[in-house]
Amino acid sequence: MTATTTKTLEATLTPPTTHKERKLCDLLDTYRAGLHEAFEAGCETMTATSDVVTPYDLPYQAKAALCNYVPQLHGTYGAQELDDTHPVRLTNQAAEFDHSPERDYEFTWWVPQPGRGTNFWIPLRINPAQEGLWHDLVDGEASAGQLRLQRHRTSWTLHVTVEFPVEKPDYEPTDEDVTPVGFDIGEAHLLAGCACEQGTPTDPLLINGGRARHLRKEMYTTLKRLQEREVAEWRIDDRFDHYQNALTDIIEKASRQAVEYACQFEKPVVVLEDLSDIREDLDYGEWMNRRLHAWAFARLQQRIEDKAREAGVPVEYIRPEYTSQTCHECGHIGHRNGDEFRCQNDDCWVSEYHADINAAVNIADRLDPWGESLPLKPAGDDISRDGSACDSAATPTEQSQPRQMTLGEVGSEPTAGS
Repeated sequence: MTATTTKTLEATLTPPTTHKERKLCDLLDTYRAGLHEAFEAGCETMTATSDVVTPYDLPYQAKAALCNYVPQLHGTYGAQELDDTHPVRLTNQAAEFDHSPERDYEFTWWVPQPGRGTNFWIPLRINPAQEGLWHDLVDGEASAGQLRLQRHRTSWTLHVTVEFPVEKPDYEPTDEDVTPVGFDIGEAHLLAGCACEQGTPTDPLLINGGRARHLRKEMYTTLKRLQEREVAEWRIDDRFDHYQNALTDIIEKASRQAVEYACQFEKPVVVLEDLSDIREDLDYGEWMNRRLHAWAFARLQQRIEDKAREAGVPVEYIRPEYTSQTCHECGHIGHRNGDEFRCQNDDCWVSEYHADINAAVNIADRLDPWGESLPLKPAGDDISRDGSACDSAATPTEQSQPRQMTLGEVGSEPTAGS
């Protein structure tokens, strides 16, 4: 059996001629002008957006993308303002590619332009690791989704979303004999995972988030200082790209580790928290909010989901409430302080437990509808509300028996960037 999944292909445009460079710049500038006007006009429907962007000298693929995107900004995302770095979004009708092994750059893109007879071909430098999917796209074995064209200081990048078939697992997430594998993502640490075999937490995974946390702090400080000194924009862009590339590398390695961990179990099901409202729900003060909102929760989750589906592992989402503050064993609300979780129920064998693993176990347990409906049983008034109780995460230790995991048992933690 087969299913479909999506992946984003990335390519760099070869240095264009002066004439093509001017056309690309005109496309980007005009698109951003139309985007800002439609957004500032408060367009919440495709029709309203179309009325605004129709007069703009844009290819129909860009206008159609705007008609979908602007209402999403207002409705789905609740955006309050736009920055000036939005890429050109194009519908899948712009996905016209060609391949020839006789060219220095084998893949080329038919760049859409307004008017008739104005499109032009431009060679692409693809990621070699994605060559197979590029061939599938050209041969029609993979379906293109949205395209995004972005300009950097000295180059242009193209991202193409593709949908392609993958092997479907021969079991359902609701089967009784599956192994739920919960993953807890946070800002203080990066990722915690734990499988529940027959209801028992088994051999947890912890990935240290120190490197990512350091990069985020350093990036914020460095870019702020460069802006205060009014340095050249290209220098700021270079530093930003440097940090983003480093963070992307961490995310890619962490998501790969997560899926490899899940695949070692029989009939695994990856379980993630639904963090779609994380930005609205978190309110720990201005300083903590900035740090939490800066970390790309959804970015890491999406890469875990992408890699899991490619590996044929089902992915399910659950409600995130109180996963870090509930005892996974008895369901009582306990007390979390940093990496330590303490259950306040005197009748529960859990006294001190690793907080991130406790959260991951709770996430895994909620795959079971019975786990979702466990009542919350407050055992005290000492639940931290100042940010220390926010979901977080950190590398493997041993725990295959239903016993306490103390902080001292957590060994050295290799970073995701290692």
